[in-house]
Amino acid sequence: MGLFLSKLVAVLIYPLTISLELLGLAILLFCFKKKRTAIFLICSSFVFLWLFSMPVVSCYLQVKLERNYLPVVWKESPSADAIVILGGGVGAPYYPRLYPDLCDASDRVLHAAQLYKAKKAPFIIASGGAIPWLGNIPEAQPMLTLLEDWGVPKKSVILEDGSKNTRQNALNIKQTMERHGMKKILLVTSALHMRRALATFRSVGIDAIPSPTDYEIVRGEGGRRTVLEYLPDAGALSAATHAIREYAGYIVYRWLGWI
Repeated sequence: MGLFLSKLVAVLIYPLTISLELLGLAILLFCFKKKRTAIFLICSSFVFLWLFSMPVVSCYLQVKLERNYLPVVWKESPSADAIVILGGGVGAPYYPRLYPDLCDASDRVLHAAQLYKAKKAPFIIASGGAIPWLGNIPEAQPMLTLLEDWGVPKKSVILEDGSKNTRQNALNIKQTMERHGMKKILLVTSALHMRRALATFRSVGIDAIPSPTDYEIVRGEGGRRTVLEYLPDAGALSAATHAIREYAGYIVYRWLGWI
């Protein structure tokens, strides 16, 4: 129940939700003959949604997080006792899927496989439990399937399939490390998520080296700004929402004393 409530609270601060909340309040005020305030809220809703739907805004929000952790070529990465992949990048093979679904953040699994092949650690810990309202297959399970397909032997993969969020990832992995006598890990997650994840792992006493991947904001050769960057775009709204979720998550984790 706590997990569901945390997800619900997060949804309430997303740009689209706030815009709809403003519209709903405007309708209510119209019913009470508060037309001037209602019109102001309608205009605010429109401006708010347009602002966070602009690619230039979503890129700014994302790059402020991603550029804190620049990539390290896997061949040049430091070594550790294990490579930890955080869930969220692979969808379980629920019907009618035949195979694990490669989500936007599936780079995490590929990056971990490359680190393993480069002999940067003898084990990979795949971390991620099942989301109750989505099904009963832990996120770690399809990661194992992909790792095996990409040449990582099953005996080298340790499943941590009980965690539902980043805090639980850290606590459960600490226990796994203690059982296997591990001291240091390479932490693999999306660059957007790395600041919160790294702070969370270090707060529970894990010696974690960041190994970010899944960069959303890239610099194309010959690219230039156009008016399209200031026009509303559904993809930009989604990207801005993901960034806001990370900013909010970091604030909440700090407030709870988890980082």
